[in-house]
Amino acid sequence: MEPVIQVSELVKRYRKAERNAVDGVSFAVEPGSFFALLGPNGAGKTTTISVLTTTLRPTSGQLRVAGHDLLREPDAVRRQLGIIFQKPSLDLNLTAEENVRLHAVLYGLYPMRPAYRLMPAGYRAQVQHLAEVLGIAGEMSQPVRTFSGGMRRKLEIVRSLIHEPRVLFLDEPTTGLDPASRRDLWAYLKAVRQRGGTTVFLTTHYIEEAEAADRICVIHRGRVVSLGSTDEVKADLVEDYVSIDAEDGAALAAELEGLGARFAPDPELGGFRVAVKGAGIHPLLAAVRTPLTRVRTHTPTLEEAYLEILERS
Repeated sequence: MEPVIQVSELVKRYRKAERNAVDGVSFAVEPGSFFALLGPNGAGKTTTISVLTTTLRPTSGQLRVAGHDLLREPDAVRRQLGIIFQKPSLDLNLTAEENVRLHAVLYGLYPMRPAYRLMPAGYRAQVQHLAEVLGIAGEMSQPVRTFSGGMRRKLEIVRSLIHEPRVLFLDEPTTGLDPASRRDLWAYLKAVRQRGGTTVFLTTHYIEEAEAADRICVIHRGRVVSLGSTDEVKADLVEDYVSIDAEDGAALAAELEGLGARFAPDPELGGFRVAVKGAGIHPLLAAVRTPLTRVRTHTPTLEEAYLEILERS
């Protein structure tokens, strides 16, 4: 099956910049999958998503989105996308529903007619459903200028989903949302993917949101430093280890050294941290003859892998 997003050697360099903002980035996203792009500030995340959504022209590279060449067919690409950018893009003088209606008309879902005051039943049902999911159904007739920042964010999410896009780009989508709204949004997006096969492309600072991704791409200084499943990214950036201790610490250290183990003092618990991979902990413990007073295994989290990138910067 052809990837819904195919990026090959993407480069973006801004005028007078000392280095490329995006420097040879390549990845593919499968249809209906959940793909997360992670990296510290300045890594190139927003530049990459801006190129993929046709709001920024690449310096070089080959890109295909939803079956269309991004450079030759930008209009066809745009019709397949839903986008939630970091910065709000709502018309504050319109009501919430009017903002959604304008978006639907611009995407060609309904004709632009001055006398067309009553939108189709399907549109009204979709707006009502999405607004209820995000918790703003009672405010859809209110002017957007009266909305709080969190409510405006929710409205942007409603607007981005109204035309049931093939690819939904989310650039820090839950910024300003309370925990309950974040939970409801992700539950709905999961249902959207399962029902209609919508592909979700996410950039976020909430690492736990990326934990559920099918594939993760970590970029740093404009380059890919890790690409794969959550487990593959964690294994690529940080190690599993077992924390062990003994009353005779010197004897334990000498034995670990004799076994060729990679170990270091445990700064939190005392004793030693010994690097292990997968089932390697069992042969290690079986080989140690010094009586142990503590054994504690540690499997790294995605957040630890992400923090490793921040420390490298």
